[in-house]
Amino acid sequence: MKTIQHDLFEKPYPGRTLVVGMTPSGSHYVQVYWIMGRSANSRNRVFELDGWSVKNKAFDAAQMEDPSLIIYYPIRHWDDVHIVSNGDQTDTIYDGLQHNRTFEQSLMLREFEPDAPHFTPRISAVINTNLKQYSLSILKTHDNDPSICLRNSYQYSRFKSGIGHCIHTYKSEQNGVLKPFEGDPFEVPLFDSINEIADFYWERINAENKIALLVKFVNVLNQDIQFQIRNKHSTNGTL
Repeated sequence: MKTIQHDLFEKPYPGRTLVVGMTPSGSHYVQVYWIMGRSANSRNRVFELDGWSVKNKAFDAAQMEDPSLIIYYPIRHWDDVHIVSNGDQTDTIYDGLQHNRTFEQSLMLREFEPDAPHFTPRISAVINTNLKQYSLSILKTHDNDPSICLRNSYQYSRFKSGIGHCIHTYKSEQNGVLKPFEGDPFEVPLFDSINEIADFYWERINAENKIALLVKFVNVLNQDIQFQIRNKHSTNGTL
């Protein structure tokens, strides 16, 4: 697990990150997602349950300057397909499922985020509990050149117990510009306790830049859903 230590825990800003996999016992499908930020506007966010979905919202609505690109639903599901993403493409995928579009077909309608000069990649994943399969995707520039969108998709025909596949938005920063993730999704550990997963990642990612984290469990046998959420903003309004 050298890659997870280097890419997720030693780097101060790997950016938004998602993990998809299965618990060691094989009892639950797992989705993990967390957000990071360096501006006051980006850090002014929390995760909140909305039925069986999770949304970003402003912690202090009066301090929210620009909601575009940072307020969205990272978690939704439709029938047997559970979606996680780092932007409003969650809704594109969700709407596509209702119109018989595949994960990949829906993402053909989207590109990387228009936040020059970084052009943040859009990372997305779905779990299909009926097929017992999962897929990840990243939409990104080639070295921050917005003239073309690279669409990389990864399909996994089965789950590997105790393992998740991870992808995040940024590889590094050069001269103030965030460079897009490179390579394939890499393996990271998962555990049978939803709290243990939440604590493992929340306690290890960069303390200054982390904002919020969620873990979603889907019971393999009956499709019951559980959530754990960690928010940096506490209930008394302090960071």
